[in-house]
Amino acid sequence: MYQQDPNPTGSLFLSALLALLPLVVLLVLLGVFRWKAHWAGLTTLALSLAIAVLGYSMPLGLALNSAAYGAGQSVLVVLWITFNAIWIYNLTVRSGHFAVLRRAFSSISDDPRTQAIVIAFCFGALLEALAGGGGPVAICSVMLIALGVNPLKAATLSLVADTAPVAFGGMGNPITVLSSVTGLSADAYGAMAGRQVSILAVLVPFLLVFIVDGKRGLREAWPVALAAGLSFGITQFVVSNYISYRLCDIIAAIVSVGAVLVVTKTRRSAPVPVTVGGGGDGGTDEPEQPDSRRDVATAFAPYAIIVAIFSLAQFDAVKALLAKATWVFQWPGLQVANASGKAVSTTYTLNIGGATGTLLLISGLLSLLVLRVSPLSALRIYGRTIRQFGWAILAILSVFALSYVMNLSGQIITLGVWLAGTGAFFAFLSPIVGWFGVTITGTDAGANALFGGLQTTAANQVGASPILFGASNSSGGVMAKMISPQNLAIGTAAVGLVGKEGDLFRRVFGWSLLLLLAMCVLSYLQSTPVLGWMVP
Repeated sequence: MYQQDPNPTGSLFLSALLALLPLVVLLVLLGVFRWKAHWAGLTTLALSLAIAVLGYSMPLGLALNSAAYGAGQSVLVVLWITFNAIWIYNLTVRSGHFAVLRRAFSSISDDPRTQAIVIAFCFGALLEALAGGGGPVAICSVMLIALGVNPLKAATLSLVADTAPVAFGGMGNPITVLSSVTGLSADAYGAMAGRQVSILAVLVPFLLVFIVDGKRGLREAWPVALAAGLSFGITQFVVSNYISYRLCDIIAAIVSVGAVLVVTKTRRSAPVPVTVGGGGDGGTDEPEQPDSRRDVATAFAPYAIIVAIFSLAQFDAVKALLAKATWVFQWPGLQVANASGKAVSTTYTLNIGGATGTLLLISGLLSLLVLRVSPLSALRIYGRTIRQFGWAILAILSVFALSYVMNLSGQIITLGVWLAGTGAFFAFLSPIVGWFGVTITGTDAGANALFGGLQTTAANQVGASPILFGASNSSGGVMAKMISPQNLAIGTAAVGLVGKEGDLFRRVFGWSLLLLLAMCVLSYLQSTPVLGWMVP
């Protein structure tokens, strides 16, 4: 059994630099050299394998097996979810109801800045609450393109918007995972995360308005941004603290869109000369046509079905039924122990019944009846959906393989131990640990699984609250969703720009750092008497 060594060089600082190298190279290849995500991912994977074998003395066969294990994990965690989410969208396009859905969103406001908030922030939050896994980025991007937004800007808006809801995405799955890893209360983690990301939520709509229309957008559309962000943040805080962290994003999304409706109906309408870049499918140039209530209801039906299916899946009886189609097995030939000699879990959970992607597939099959799409047409559309992703599939597989090589070889633990050695200042760095985790794994739940235990250990060492550090790991991680290569690949695939991941990365990297810095300051202040009263 291979045993991890957090300090293979004898100097923790040098070991940390060695472990950090793959992540730095990945960001440089994407941001500076604008490499395509699959080439950047494969190159960084090769580098990580070399470091694992030569630097951490991990046997080559075991390192390659770790990569295969990671790639296998990505199938259910990302690909299965995203394929089915985009398939449902493509079904609505095939039936002609996506145009109806677009017109329904346009009827809220003809202001592109408001449309960006409603679709990317409000509707995206609802999708994140239900499924996550890249689905919100993909679906919201194509919706914005249909309204005439430039494809790259549409993907940028969707990635930036998919931040505040992520900590509670997938019915609170990141918080649930954090609790299972640390053994501490999920409700306490949810309450603490709600006291962090709810503040972030107030800022995000303003960023969207600025991305669409710069300073003029802030001057003219700030009431809508304030209504959306403030209503979402307050609702997220209240529900996560006093009702259920699993439901806070769903309720917050609904309240937020309601607040936007109130503001847009009470404000005096005026022409909005905003250029959003074009490049869509002619959405804004198409003459408006009246849609019957039945057509509108049918257009929204697939998403109503998703809400219903995911809500039913939360009942214990339904969970038990879906769990019957679950197989858990040890990944063959992969035995790893941590520094203390305890075996690291290398099990593979094939939860075909209860997987998020399966629930989306069931929702899509039910939607066929409402949209009146034949099974043969639906099958053909599914094939085209998979082909739509192309090289993005390889990018997702390679980066997941990278994350598991770094994790199982001990590179991730090295980084965490090094950062934890900063003492009380770790409260400021705690969100950065989560940010690294999501950059590598692509999911907040994955980052919590990697670093949840480390955050608890660090908190106990410096005499801080483990609930604060654990929540900061999750809250800081959401800022990396927009720069994670998996999500960049999903975004570019959805808008038909596979290979432009580097360009998209450059557009969102600054926003990721800005929001991360804000979360670091907040986390640090919450560890001091200044904002210590916010810690439950």
